[in-house]
Amino acid sequence: MTSDNKNKAQTYWRANVKLMMILLTIWFIVSFVFGVLLVDQLNTIRLGGYKLGFWFAQQGSIYTFVILIFVYAKKMKALDKQYGLDDQ
Repeated sequence: MTSDNKNKAQTYWRANVKLMMILLTIWFIVSFVFGVLLVDQLNTIRLGGYKLGFWFAQQGSIYTFVILIFVYAKKMKALDKQYGLDDQ
């Protein structure tokens, strides 16, 4: 492996890890912070008849996780294309 390819691979991996950390941080905030730590404050707000804190604990984190899967797939496809690793 040439040094140029090695640098390209390291840059690609760094971008991949950065994307994963951002998405995992969002998921942590939605699932743990909103669903556990701030549940009492969020329960003062209602969403469709349900307390918002309860909704985040029961549904919001799941919906967020599914959305983040699609965001990750789309972003990784763009990242693969940027580094010439796409299927074309």
